[in-house]
Amino acid sequence: MARPEFPPTRDTHALVLDAFRTRFVREPEFVVRAPGRVNLIGEHTDYTGGLVLPFAIDRALHLAVAPRGDDRVYAFACDLAAEGEEVEFAVGDAATTGFGAYLSGAIAASLEQGEHPGGMDLVIASDIPVGSGLSSSAALCVAVAIAIDRLLGADFSALRCARRAHRAESHFVGTGCGILDPFAIALCGAGHALRIDCEDESTRSVPLPVAELSFVISHSGVSRELAGPAAGQGYRDRVAQCARGLEGIVASEPDAAPRSLRALSPDGLVRFAGQLDEVDFRRVRHVVGENARVDRVCRLLEAEPPIGLAAVGAEIRASHASLRDDYEVSIPQLDMLCEIADAQDGVYGSRLLGAGFGGCALHLVKPEAVDAVCDVLGARYRDRFGKDTEVFGVKAAAGAGIEAVE
Repeated sequence: MARPEFPPTRDTHALVLDAFRTRFVREPEFVVRAPGRVNLIGEHTDYTGGLVLPFAIDRALHLAVAPRGDDRVYAFACDLAAEGEEVEFAVGDAATTGFGAYLSGAIAASLEQGEHPGGMDLVIASDIPVGSGLSSSAALCVAVAIAIDRLLGADFSALRCARRAHRAESHFVGTGCGILDPFAIALCGAGHALRIDCEDESTRSVPLPVAELSFVISHSGVSRELAGPAAGQGYRDRVAQCARGLEGIVASEPDAAPRSLRALSPDGLVRFAGQLDEVDFRRVRHVVGENARVDRVCRLLEAEPPIGLAAVGAEIRASHASLRDDYEVSIPQLDMLCEIADAQDGVYGSRLLGAGFGGCALHLVKPEAVDAVCDVLGARYRDRFGKDTEVFGVKAAAGAGIEAVE
């Protein structure tokens, strides 16, 4: 399969080229573009084998790459500090801190399959806000997986790169995440969301009504890192609570036990309310309800004739309420951003993005209302929390691929 080719985008493409030439005094062989992603609906369902509906966005990470004649990896990240940040390690060694852990994790996932990419020089630049819930870390893992494929001369496989990136972040970095992020970043098509069944890894493109709907992102100003102590523990707790909830369901009905939470319906879950720990039950209720919401949104978006977007917005708002109340991963800043937006004319619905504990909110907005909604979000957030928040629009873009060196 041929690698998708993209024209250079934004200044991060030029930035990685200039930084690479300055740092290594030679030309990179190629540049990988890996976008961030927005999950339209289906949050905290991927690691339980559930349904998700993400799309790639027009904010991206760029990775300039050249092979070396030894087994050393030298990497420089332009955006991580005033003077940038660098890491060096040998292929096969684990870089345990910072962005180096994602690089070495992606290499380890390749080595695990018997493929040795050799040493490389790397420069990274990105306009995906770090810790925002837009999957900057998964974008890096996908970019390195694609770079390794290219260096090894392999036929490009977006699915293989997505799986390697997932292995890197989930296992070698240790976040325990599901496949949502790398699959979306590697496999999405422009103007489409991607319905992913995380139990069997099947996918289906779902068209987005891009002429009638705009996507606005507002940043809570609270960064979170899934592998970090606070948010990371909250994420791991919820993974464990879902697993414990499924174990309780299986123990209570061993002869008709579901294989995963994906097999349960909201109506079918009700009978287990008194048999599970109260917190575990609420976690499971979110997951089961969220899977049903994904299916309903897919049906709405795929319906003929075109659907009313108000119904999609209602599902988005219900998702946020469930994440806030049953899954308890929201924070006051995200709740307020959603409340502010949902009170404005032209907004269909809002919800937190990503794993929660910080990061961004997503707002589905009529195109003609975008400017007014952005202004109100910025002003009201400043009044309430005493600081500015970043508010910006995103478009549904193509997934990751190779860019020419220009």
